[in-house]
Amino acid sequence: MKFRPCIDLHHGKVKQIVGETLDANPQHVVENFVSQHDSAYYAEMFRRDGLTGGHVIMLGGGNEEAALSALKAYPGGLQIGGGINADNAARYLEGGASQVIVTSYIFRDGKLDMDNLRRIVSEVGKERLVIDLSCKQRDGKWFVVTNQWRTFSDCEVNEANLRELESYCSEFLVHAVDVEGKRTGILESLVEGLANWVEIPTTYAGGARSLADMELFNRLTVGKLDITIGSALDIFGGDLPYREVVAYCNGTN
Repeated sequence: MKFRPCIDLHHGKVKQIVGETLDANPQHVVENFVSQHDSAYYAEMFRRDGLTGGHVIMLGGGNEEAALSALKAYPGGLQIGGGINADNAARYLEGGASQVIVTSYIFRDGKLDMDNLRRIVSEVGKERLVIDLSCKQRDGKWFVVTNQWRTFSDCEVNEANLRELESYCSEFLVHAVDVEGKRTGILESLVEGLANWVEIPTTYAGGARSLADMELFNRLTVGKLDITIGSALDIFGGDLPYREVVAYCNGTN
């Protein structure tokens, strides 16, 4: 199990936000933390600690400069997502991203857009593409949500669909939207399902708040999945020591 660090950007600043509250109206956004440090500060920290496969997520517009600053500080060490498409992906790869992450570009009008998926694969290659399958639960099943997690798609997160998508990308990133940013614990049924279904590297994000949660996660997934922790970390205003998380995950590898 690897710890995958994250840098979430909102209006050019490093923040931790309750993802479900992202809205066109900035007054609706619930911010858990707004950093005094810039994106490069965190990228350099992750580089010094040898953490690979983390991600920079641009939450809306106005984040491009901060995102490129992070990529420059840790070239080849961070993935990038948020508004990525076939037309702009090369810019971020040339700027230092190891891979690009896509969601809304390939899920249009509630459906998987195979034309857009094939187009971005042709532009960047399968090995440099990560598909974000951030999902919410409905009727006992998990469905991909897009447009800042407000729109349900008809794409269920299940073994058959994951197997099909694996042929187009090198990794999955899965935010458990129902608990993202809330520090209420991991969604056990989702992580168990993912561990049984996926055959490529997959990172789970959502709800982890303690070393006990990490131990539970590692046990449920038999070390098969990686984990991202945001709001709970002390470097993002939480109580969970970042250094302890890094040490714990290094000990599981």
